[in-house]
Amino acid sequence: MSENNLLYILALQHVPNIGDITAKKLIAHCGSVEAIFNEKKQNLLKIDGIGSLVIRDLYGKHHFKAAEEELKFIQENNITTLYFADSNYPEKLKHCIDSPILLFQSGHVNLKQQRIISVVGTRKITTNGIAFCNKLIEELAIFNPVIVSGFAYGTDITAQKAAINNKLQTVGCLAHGLNQVYPKAHKKYVAEVEKNGGFLTDFWSSDPFDRNNFLKRNRVIAGLSEATIVIESAERGGSLVTADIANSYNRDVFAVPGRVTDSQSIGCNNLIKFQKAHVLSTPLDIPYMLNWELEEKAKAPIQKQLFVELNDEEKIVYNYLKEKDKQLLDVIALECNLPIYKIAGILLNMELKGVLRPLPGKLFEII
Repeated sequence: MSENNLLYILALQHVPNIGDITAKKLIAHCGSVEAIFNEKKQNLLKIDGIGSLVIRDLYGKHHFKAAEEELKFIQENNITTLYFADSNYPEKLKHCIDSPILLFQSGHVNLKQQRIISVVGTRKITTNGIAFCNKLIEELAIFNPVIVSGFAYGTDITAQKAAINNKLQTVGCLAHGLNQVYPKAHKKYVAEVEKNGGFLTDFWSSDPFDRNNFLKRNRVIAGLSEATIVIESAERGGSLVTADIANSYNRDVFAVPGRVTDSQSIGCNNLIKFQKAHVLSTPLDIPYMLNWELEEKAKAPIQKQLFVELNDEEKIVYNYLKEKDKQLLDVIALECNLPIYKIAGILLNMELKGVLRPLPGKLFEII
């Protein structure tokens, strides 16, 4: 992106009453951001949904002055900018109607052709929540997913540290500019995150720190990924907002159930109760529900490492499929007399052991 184009984009971002949805509408009508500023006011007012209040401050020179200051910060700090119409913009986020027209990135983020999941939850995570989060990411590491979160206390930093420990890429979505770190206690993790991924934000370095920014930030967390996982949540909380946003984007949402007496499980239990999330009882539910398959290059060493004797339930499934050739998951559970909630884990374990493979349409066959 040229410096001149970036300057115009920043100037448009600075205009009050023009959010991301309105900005995209103006860009689509005029053909470019620069053309918006060169278009006559009466022509802009003909655009559906654009009123005089929206564009009354559009032509102020102070927008370009502010843009020049932010551009200077971007250049001096080697920040990468991602414009929504460019190829380097995150693909999944591009399909969200209210996604930022411009993102600022630090570190070495690579989201091209990647499996991406967002892991969120309460800042007051329990020891059980920490253990489940660590187990989840450790067991998913074989699929090499990108772990997205908000770099906050509790669940967020637990997930991002687990990603680093398992040599996975992790992305922190911030509710402020790249000129600061919040919470300050997490400054010690910045270098590791940037080495293993990086940070994304749509806030300027000059934007005031505001609690409402965290709710706005949540659309980026939800939009970047194919699924949002809620580890723990009280009855109200930002992670539930993220789950609602993910649902609005038609993305999968998973919630870890807990005891009805546990305050930090109320939010997850409600998501499940009101059918806003899948039950997440084991890490193996994620690759099954998202139809992840192991990369071919990863299968050989995994087979060698994990090939062990089949347990009794796996032997039942193996012998059944050996006779039937291929079959649907539900039918396997029924005819093998195994609970439906257990069969996904059994099938994935068998896949990892190299004796079974999934086929389109939720069919499975013996290799």
